[in-house]
Amino acid sequence: MTAITLSPAQRKAHRAKAHPLKPVIMIGNDGFTPAVAKETELALKSHGLIKIRVLGDDRDAREQMFLEICDQLNAAPIQHIGKLLVIWRPQKSKEEKVAPSKKVARAYKVARVAKKTAGSRIGMKGTKYAPVDKPKRRKVRQASPKKAALRRHTK
Repeated sequence: MTAITLSPAQRKAHRAKAHPLKPVIMIGNDGFTPAVAKETELALKSHGLIKIRVLGDDRDAREQMFLEICDQLNAAPIQHIGKLLVIWRPQKSKEEKVAPSKKVARAYKVARVAKKTAGSRIGMKGTKYAPVDKPKRRKVRQASPKKAALRRHTK
């Protein structure tokens, strides 16, 4: 596979998007192993644009690894600054959820409203409305024993 080539304007846009990202993959002294390749593949599938931190000190080895990663995973090299590599690969479009038709949505809404009004709990259990002669009163809040004791001592 070959790496994807991008125009300078596209690379610039991807660099701007990658700026706040944290490194997702860390490559240790063993280099670009198959396990690292698998994790990088998963990260590219889910994110598209990723940062990779390479812990080796040899700049030429990092440069070679950067090109190898891009070639092997069919990704575009975006940026290489110090020990950070930024690569991008276009994500496959996800299947869009099919919205229900307007008739189904309306029927659902009507049924939901009917369900709410049928068992409305305004008054006492089983009735729709509160009795007119006795309005509902709020319950008297009981004070805690500590507060009651404090009030007795301050009086």
